[in-house]
Amino acid sequence: MKMTSAEANKVLRQLNDEYNTICMAERNSKEFNAAVGEDVEELRPAYDYTETQKKLDELDAKIRKLKHTINLFNATTEVGDLGMTIDQVLIYIPQLSKKVNKLYGMMSVLPKRRCASNSYNNIIDYTYANYDVEQAKADYVKLNDTLARVQTALDLVNSTVTMEVEL
Repeated sequence: MKMTSAEANKVLRQLNDEYNTICMAERNSKEFNAAVGEDVEELRPAYDYTETQKKLDELDAKIRKLKHTINLFNATTEVGDLGMTIDQVLIYIPQLSKKVNKLYGMMSVLPKRRCASNSYNNIIDYTYANYDVEQAKADYVKLNDTLARVQTALDLVNSTVTMEVEL
């Protein structure tokens, strides 16, 4: 069946949720306590070891197959005119975010500011930016725009380009 990356990732989340639900049910029912004199069979929770393992193995296979399909899609699908595949963009976005955050801090300082002093002398110290604060602002705006453009391009691919998925 054909689906977008966004749809495939939703299916993957559902499969993982189903897997985790079965695991939780197994944890809650694979063992139980009974006091001496209680009817063990009456207290025994419903649990079928063989059937549970079979369901988990089937889900593992579906998850593995779907993740592989998504990985291949990400490694081969180009994002807009960026000249990068999805997997490269997924690395690029955090790199851009890190730079944007750094530049935000650099553009937010005063070129010259008074230092906090712990001494009781009459000397006033100043901290000077050793770079052009206005250039940091310009670079911040440019990089922030690039980040938004890259994220939008990735969103477009994830919601419109389809891949063949077999479950």
